[in-house]
Amino acid sequence: MIPPAKPHIGEAEIEAAVAVLRSGRVVQGPEVAAFEEEFTEVSGTAECVAVNSGTSALQLALMAMGVGPGDEVIVPSFSFAASANAVRLVGAEPVFADIEPDSYCIDPDAVTALIGPRTVAIMPVHLYGHPADMARLTALAQRHSLAILEDACQAHGAQVDGKPVGSFGVAGTFSFYPTKNMHALEGGMVSTDDPKLARTLRLLRNQGMEQRYANEIVGANMRMTDVAAAIGRVQLRQLAGWTEQRRDNAARLDAGIAQVDGVVAPPVPAGARHIYHQYTVRIPSGRDAALEQLNAAGIGSAVYYPIPIHKLIPYAHMGVDLPETDRAAAEVLSLPVHPSLSDGDLDRIIAAVRALELPQ
Repeated sequence: MIPPAKPHIGEAEIEAAVAVLRSGRVVQGPEVAAFEEEFTEVSGTAECVAVNSGTSALQLALMAMGVGPGDEVIVPSFSFAASANAVRLVGAEPVFADIEPDSYCIDPDAVTALIGPRTVAIMPVHLYGHPADMARLTALAQRHSLAILEDACQAHGAQVDGKPVGSFGVAGTFSFYPTKNMHALEGGMVSTDDPKLARTLRLLRNQGMEQRYANEIVGANMRMTDVAAAIGRVQLRQLAGWTEQRRDNAARLDAGIAQVDGVVAPPVPAGARHIYHQYTVRIPSGRDAALEQLNAAGIGSAVYYPIPIHKLIPYAHMGVDLPETDRAAAEVLSLPVHPSLSDGDLDRIIAAVRALELPQ
């Protein structure tokens, strides 16, 4: 079986983790500080603040921005539940927008129609590693005096016209979960150019204190460990090479399945740098049959996400109608694209897609 994802844990990661354990400096120490500084090269921002997960990054960013009860944040429903959960966790309400059919990212036109008197922010999700339309979203946010919080948890190194995602809004968030393009076993990062926001984030992640026992605000314990940061630093040094391998693998898949009837490869517009956290095709007819056939052929394909957030139990009562989101949930299928794939693996994936028997 060719797995849909293959987290890398090499000797360098193991040695880095052991070195931290031997040092005794295991929480919020020098490795975390170094990881934060080094990750600014990816985020393109002046500041990065490390936390214990991508979900925590979203929640703390919203808290630091002052989002809370009575506020609304416009989010896509076609994402992992954490995007909306973070909004609810700070006491605000997510307002679900539909997506663009090609990028699977939030549709600026849909956002425009949802802006109301309680709207304070827009949360674009750079889904699958494809950047959202930040030019239009930024103009829209400026016109209506709204903040942008970027969910870049799947998009380490994605860009729009050379500008990294995570640097367009008030803040950006990244995840270091094991299946992401780089990981720290678990962890997250908030990127920002605002030093006051960065300081507030550092207080919030550490019980509201900068100096021990001198609590300035009400905070939480969402710190990153130095073990996680040390692993993240090793992974970060490999990220550029892994990204280019993913992009090369995606190009091979594009060419190999270009003429397959009933399978639509992911389009990428000019100016967008897709980093292929997932290589997601659209199969308008027979997606579930395709999934079964690929898995039977040893190709570990998967569906992200079969149930849109607005149809999950905590949100289903809202009665939202999102036709493009529902269509994507019924048609998308992600193929392996990770950098561990061999040429033979790619040939097998392409052959299996070409052999699919889909209803006409």
